[in-house]
Amino acid sequence: MPAKILDGKALAARLQAEMATQVQAWVTQVGRPPGLAVLRVGEDPASAAYVRGKERACERVGIASFGRHFSAQDSPAHLLDTIGQLNQDERVDGILVQLPLPPGWDPIPPLLAIDPGKDVDGLHPLNLGRLLRGEPGLRSCTPLGVMRLLQAEGIPIAGRKAVVVGRSILVGKPLSLMLLAADATVTLAHSRTPDLAEVTRAADIVVMAVGRPRLLRADMVKPGAVVIDVGINRIETPAGSEQLVGDVDYEAVKELAAAITPVPGGVGPMTVTMLLANTLESYKLRSQLSETWV
Repeated sequence: MPAKILDGKALAARLQAEMATQVQAWVTQVGRPPGLAVLRVGEDPASAAYVRGKERACERVGIASFGRHFSAQDSPAHLLDTIGQLNQDERVDGILVQLPLPPGWDPIPPLLAIDPGKDVDGLHPLNLGRLLRGEPGLRSCTPLGVMRLLQAEGIPIAGRKAVVVGRSILVGKPLSLMLLAADATVTLAHSRTPDLAEVTRAADIVVMAVGRPRLLRADMVKPGAVVIDVGINRIETPAGSEQLVGDVDYEAVKELAAAITPVPGGVGPMTVTMLLANTLESYKLRSQLSETWV
């Protein structure tokens, strides 16, 4: 039987509708909407598209946008100064630096400059340390989106064998910690893992996050496994057009997996939704109100 398609787009729409209702209620109490500042540097078309999508999502939910765009020829010091101002701005609850930065720009200083309480991308060392220790804190958006999708679909995690392929600080490492906290037995695989197919075939849950088109083939998946595809790759079709594909050979793998995320429409919409959720979480905490959404 073909896999159940895990529709992240539909779940994201439902969660955003719930957040919009919450924001309306909270604005009545707090007197202002939540605020998010997305900072983009350079003219990368993909980054520009991602930022526009985030700003549209903010508008749907009722979050105010305080985004800034910097030229690649601008000074990194200007970016750091702006982050410092946003840290002090009481209207701003979340700050995100859109990655990747242009060549020659070091991403570490701006990420370290963000107030950990406004670090809605969950990449500040303090928030990553809280994740490692199992303490409350803002979590990385894509891994958090994967976990919410699994939970919403009723997919059991505790006691399952999970393999995460990809060891980035954005996805692989934090997601491995989140799965471990949910009582999965986790293997973190990567480009130097010998016999990757043997490792993935042993898994009940496989997460692909490496950025290599259709790397996970059907012969690398145990029948009945859950397959989560975080990869977004642009490839050229034989007709010369551009196509978005994931790290999974979707058409082949969906015939034997129990559940699978599509690309696009799977994890991507959940990443944006968790960014909004983190902003709302920060807003509530900064408003000195105890209720949290995430």
